[in-house]
Formats: sequence, C-alpha cells, structure tokens
Amino acid sequence: MAAEIQPKPQTRTPVLLNKIEASQDVVNTAVIIPKEDGVISVSEDRTIRIWLKRDSGQYWPSIYHTMPDSCSCMSFNPETRRLSMGMENGTISEFILSEDYNKMTPAQTYQAHQGRVTVVLFVLEMEWVLSTGQDKNFTWHCSESGTQLGLYRTTAWVSGLQFDVETRHAFVGDYSGQVTILKLELDSCSLVTTFKGHTGNVTALCWDPVQRVLFSGSADHSIIMWDIGGGKGTVEISGGLFKQLLTRKGLYHNFHNFTVLYQPHSKVQGLCYAPHTRQLISCSSDGGIVIWNMDVTRQETPEWLDSDSCQKCEQPFFWNFKQMWDSKKIGLRQHHCRKCGQAVCGKCSAKRSTIPLMGFEFEVRVCDSCHESITDEDRAPTATFHDSKHSIVYMHYEPTMGWLLTSGADKVVKLWDMTPVVS
Repeated sequence: MAAEIQPKPQTRTPVLLNKIEASQDVVNTAVIIPKEDGVISVSEDRTIRIWLKRDSGQYWPSIYHTMPDSCSCMSFNPETRRLSMGMENGTISEFILSEDYNKMTPAQTYQAHQGRVTVVLFVLEMEWVLSTGQDKNFTWHCSESGTQLGLYRTTAWVSGLQFDVETRHAFVGDYSGQVTILKLELDSCSLVTTFKGHTGNVTALCWDPVQRVLFSGSADHSIIMWDIGGGKGTVEISGGLFKQLLTRKGLYHNFHNFTVLYQPHSKVQGLCYAPHTRQLISCSSDGGIVIWNMDVTRQETPEWLDSDSCQKCEQPFFWNFKQMWDSKKIGLRQHHCRKCGQAVCGKCSAKRSTIPLMGFEFEVRVCDSCHESITDEDRAPTATFHDSKHSIVYMHYEPTMGWLLTSGADKVVKLWDMTPVVS
C-alpha cells in the first residue's frame, strides 16, 4: 500500500509525491515505469511487485510474484517490457510484462553465477544480458538462446556495471576501488585498461554516452568524473575534503583528476545523470540527495606541497629538529591550504571558506592570503543538498517525467518530483 503525499509548494527542493511502504524487507532495486504511473520493485523478501497508481491516489500492486530466493538486483527495458532479475542463488530470471502491467510471462533463465548476482543489465541493441556476481565473475549471455557468450574474472566482486552500445565497452567497478574497461565481442572480451582513483569500494557507476564521461561513486564519499572520450580530463567531485590523485592514462587519451567532490558524511549509494541540464544526481546512505551542476568550468585542485617549515611564517614543523634547535622554538603541526596547496601552520590557516569551483561545497582550511582573495562570487555554490529522510540503498531517475525514486533501508520507496532542482 502507498500513501499519497499532498506536496507543499516549495522553492528549489525535491517534492515528495508518494511513499510505498508494503515490503516486508529491503527493496534492493526499484524503477519508475516511463509513460505509466507505476513502479517495479524487487526485494530481499523474494517478491517482485508491479505498483500502479489507482484513482484514490495510492499505489497498489497489480502483480505480486514470489521468487524461490531473495531478489538482489533488476534491469527493466521499457520498449520490450523485459524484466531481468538477479537473485541470491546466482540465477537470473527474465519475464515479459503485459501492456497493461497486470501479467508477466517467464521468458528466460540463466545460471549465471555461483553466488549472489550484484548487477544485471539488459542491452536491447545487442540482445545481451550482462551480469556480475559475488563470485567475481562478469558474464554476458544471449537473451534469445540463453547461452553464455563470455566470462571475465575480476579481482574483486563487482558492485557497478555500465555499457556503451556504440563501442561495446563494458565499465566494471569493484570492491577494490578499481574500474575496469572491457571490449566485448560476440564470444570473447579483451582488457582495455584499468584505473583506480577511489580508496574505498566502487558503489555506483553512471555512463553518459553523449559527453563520453563515466561517473563513479564510492564508499570513500567521493565521486569521480572520468573523461573517457579525452575531452577535458577527469574531475573528482567532493563536498569538503581534499584528495590528491595521480595522473592516469584513459581509454583513448591521457586524463587527469582536477577537482575533488565529496558526498559529505556518508558513502555514495547511487548516481544518475541528467544530460539535458548537465546535472549529476547522487545519493548517500545517510539519506542525502545532492544535485551537482556539471555545466561549470571547474578549477584544478593544487597539489599539496612538501616543506619542513610553514611557507607563510617559516616556523618549523615538529619533525624539523635542526630548525627547532637553532631557533629555540617548539615545532608546529603541518596543515595545507586547499586553494594554493602550500604547507602552513595552524595560526596561518585559521580561516575557512567554501571553494565550489574546486569542488569544496563545504568550508575547508585556507591560508590567510587565499582567504582574502576569495570573493563572494567564488563562493557561489554549484550544488544543492537535500534530505530524503531515509537511508537510501538504491536510486532511479526517470528523465522523461523528471521523477526520482529512492529505496531505503526502512523498506520504504519514495517518489520525488525533481523538476524544481533539475532544470
């Protein structure tokens, strides 16, 4: 059963439209049905449910189907109404939904993995079903015959998967923090490259085939924009903490990490990109929803400099015994200015400021001279932060409607109107 929310008019914030609260366990994946006022959900309680909005304004299940094991993930193709669902036992089951979404017919079953299926993705153009599992295998099957076409063994179990139809490249993010790019053929694959910018496991991937950029979210609170197409390099997005990464070689060109963006306080749980507005939507396990403006020219975050003494007042740091002895002064703790990267003491960096164009949406340490140089225009935010009021485990954005779906650890699915903020 779902409760209809009567939204209050607000400015520049997501509007809660409905809540669906009937699941007995966590809903691992849920999607909005385009052109229909409906939702498909799969849950740890082994159920597949198709929710349609009734005249009363509430969502009621038109289909309630119980599977033999917990439902771990799902992929839905609206054109063919094909529902591909991964389970705890490693099986992928596919169903075709009727036009009125009141019936589903079994289509195919794949014995894809030896453990829990973590991601499943149906590619209509190729008639392929891509999947990853906790058995550290990435597989792809023919959706017509059900036969396995290929398998690639990953270094850690995979938590993120995206696919580019034009080039047949698969992007695989795993629990070691690494992203692997594979070139898929009909019955084989080749390793293109791997790159690692996260210190925690990759929790979400989002691919934009137009700009040819890949967004990766992680348990380390960071989001990195990898410039796969070789345009302007890589941008790592943060909210308030600095992280210096090495320059790495990409798929076609060299690319760099310019700026750090962090989802503050909690790990990134989901990523969606709105290409028409060039905005990135991220969510976190603490319930945060962040809208990042990617249509801005971001400044490169400086490399942190090494020094044995403060580069402003020249006081020695605590490991600089010679200068401490010569000057008869106690050594100080080293800090770094996030704007210029200089090594400074606490007294010379007592002030804080936001630097949104560098990705610092929350106040960070800056030296006194940099603080004076930062203008009000420099402090103009490039992201908005919102609270969903539940711990998010999954997120889905439907651009044709401007709606966002969040599924929480509280077993509740929420529907949001994002048009006030994604515009």
